[in-house]
Amino acid sequence: MRLIERLLPHDTRYDFIRYRLIAFGITALLILGSITSIVVKGFNFGIDFAGGILVEAQSTTGPADLHGMRATLGGLGLGEVSLQEFGTTGRDVMIRVQRQEGDEKVQMAALGKVKEALGEGFSYRRVEIVGPKVGGELVRDGVLAVALSLLAIAVYVWFRFEWQFGVGALISTFHDVITTFGLFSITGMEFNLTTVAAILTIAGYSVNDTVVEYDRVRENLRKYKTMSLYELLNLSINETLARTILTVSTVFVTVLALLMFGGDVLHGFSVAMLWGLIIGTYSSIYVAMPMLVYFNLRTGKDRAEDEAKAEAAAVGEKAP
Repeated sequence: MRLIERLLPHDTRYDFIRYRLIAFGITALLILGSITSIVVKGFNFGIDFAGGILVEAQSTTGPADLHGMRATLGGLGLGEVSLQEFGTTGRDVMIRVQRQEGDEKVQMAALGKVKEALGEGFSYRRVEIVGPKVGGELVRDGVLAVALSLLAIAVYVWFRFEWQFGVGALISTFHDVITTFGLFSITGMEFNLTTVAAILTIAGYSVNDTVVEYDRVRENLRKYKTMSLYELLNLSINETLARTILTVSTVFVTVLALLMFGGDVLHGFSVAMLWGLIIGTYSSIYVAMPMLVYFNLRTGKDRAEDEAKAEAAAVGEKAP
């Protein structure tokens, strides 16, 4: 905390709003590039969405050797195979195998290969074959969850502040979400339910950062009635800058640890979160705040003049 205070003293006066047009250009390119990649290339859907075989296996000889199991199952020629340890004993493993081309008999044959490769040292507590219909329903539910979260965020900010703030928060959060979708589309990383959870977390983090800055704008509108909106927005960003960087740094270190030591299961989640921290901080400063310049946001001076006019009109009506 002291280091950040030394690097960013309370009286910083960086002119962030000055570069709003450049920031808007970068934002437009990111959104356009993301949408183009999603439409043209699509996603590398994981088993959750594309369908496949789900197996809960328990080692009967001690803790499961995930590395050895990955090597064994990966050599069966069944496509994507993911393993996830769960429980507290280290013996329970969740195995996902991508859906094979063909009918249910083909899926059962693939399941037989998995059991044969693992051998006698495992018992099977649960076996499911996820069809494309279930995967399609999960895709629809995931899109619906993201859309409803964006709508709820906009409504919350709208009621807490004014409609200009609600629109700014909605566009800023949409920017963070769509560019995260674009990241997974462009890189071809696996897109699964864990990724959807990361995107919803990013939306929540982004709007939290935006609300903190918007709240400071609202306070300063009451405090500095003669200050121009341009200067007031810059002041509000600078006053919350140390808090923003401290929060981002703390979460960044935590997520970086997940990326380095969380294994394959948390890789997509960690990458999405790291990207979300960076892009969310950028959008709060360079998207949500500068947009208020163009939304005809009323300053404290404007409100004081309106109140004075209203009082004068009231006095005129009472006069005989």
